[in-house]
Amino acid sequence: MGHVEFYKPIIVMIVMQFTYGAVSIITRASLLEGMNPRVFVFYRQAFATLVIAPVAYFSRSKITSCRIGWKSFWLIFLASLIGITTSQMIFLEGLYLASASAGSAIFNLVPAITFVVASIVGYEPINIRSLRTMAKIFGTIVCVTSAAAMALIKGPKLLNANLPSSNSLLLNSTEVNNLWLWGCLCLFGSSCCWSFWLIIQVPVTKSYPDHLSLSAWMCFMATVQSGIVLLFTDPHLEAWKITSYFQMGSLLYAAIVGSGISIFAQSWIIQKRGPVFSAMFNPLNTVIVTIFASIFLREQIYLGSAVGAVGIVIGLYVVLWGKAKDLEEMKEQQEKKTMLSQKDQIDVVRIMVDEANLEEPLLPKQTNKF
Repeated sequence: MGHVEFYKPIIVMIVMQFTYGAVSIITRASLLEGMNPRVFVFYRQAFATLVIAPVAYFSRSKITSCRIGWKSFWLIFLASLIGITTSQMIFLEGLYLASASAGSAIFNLVPAITFVVASIVGYEPINIRSLRTMAKIFGTIVCVTSAAAMALIKGPKLLNANLPSSNSLLLNSTEVNNLWLWGCLCLFGSSCCWSFWLIIQVPVTKSYPDHLSLSAWMCFMATVQSGIVLLFTDPHLEAWKITSYFQMGSLLYAAIVGSGISIFAQSWIIQKRGPVFSAMFNPLNTVIVTIFASIFLREQIYLGSAVGAVGIVIGLYVVLWGKAKDLEEMKEQQEKKTMLSQKDQIDVVRIMVDEANLEEPLLPKQTNKF
């Protein structure tokens, strides 16, 4: 039973990477078909709210149900704004201007960024003299350098379809030669937002530990936030229309699986294993998206992006090696604490037994029968 509990978060994360890969593929296909990126985010969160909110309401227990206070409300609002609304909007801009494979490759920066932010706020231990800390720092540098090389190294035309000029906020004001660079910058910004979201999840889950209800609240707040943004950027109702069944299907899949279920799973995994563990499995998403994007979207792989993606993966696993060493040391320290605690308990019992023996008479009382 212990082995099942140990491997359960790993299995969930692997399944989620296939889910994220499918979301990236069908989302980019919808964008190339003419779907507005900001409209996509709005409908995705709205559909996710409609699906997960009733489930969260009817499945909650009256005994263990959480009540949202002002602290929990503002933490959830901030997490929704950074990790869902902002992250998804700029991610879709980057996905729109670059490619699905570039999006998944740059998203591998999340563990390195998460390590830096977690170190700043005190969630990750730092010891400059330690080899594992040096490995994490070196791996972070390799990841960031590879991402910069991936964005800046020029090559043949990377866009394989004509982009509708009315859907991107950057497309009309940017030169065609710089679209790849702007797309990669948007993807990098989205990765930073997602890393911040992973960090914020630590106090959020402590303040509001009901994961299913938390997912519903985040989706609802993201719907309101993205709707407000959409009113300013696309006030005409024509932009809000869904023009094909494929767009509707991609929205439903991204909403139900990509938003509702994934947010619930991420919150559960972060509570079990922490934010860095949640970011460990992103390279698998790169492999999945690259393979399926080349098959279904006919995206070509070029030398600059390929070298950058490989560098990001190498740097990531250097970071993960350092993290694995941290986990081993934490496990050893926990075992030592447990052994010392058990020893202290045994000593206390011995002292109590000795005191009890001293209080009792050495010889039993003799009763006088006469």
